[in-house]
Amino acid sequence: MRVLLVDDDALVRAGLRTILSSAADLEVVGEASDGVRAVAAVRQHRPDVVLMDIQMPEMDGITATAALRQLHPPPHVIVLTTFQADEQVMSALRAGAGGFLLKDTPPAEIV
Repeated sequence: MRVLLVDDDALVRAGLRTILSSAADLEVVGEASDGVRAVAAVRQHRPDVVLMDIQMPEMDGITATAALRQLHPPPHVIVLTTFQADEQVMSALRAGAGGFLLKDTPPAEIV
């Protein structure tokens, strides 16, 4: 499975890359620091799954998720958040995200 990491925090992206690289069936194909770069990276790398932060500069993760869902074929989007049940998570799900992960999810569960 090809994965794109999208978060404005480079440390979060590095941590996710390390976690996901340990799985034999996952390949991190790229990274982006905001929604605008995420849409471009999806077009370039064609990942199966995008792990998308919600709050980012330039274009937030909700807007980027809606844009990605318009591509053919669209990638699956899983949003990353610090809050389990806030309005932003619900908005991301309405925009087409398939689910969400809390940023404090244990590494084995992220894989």
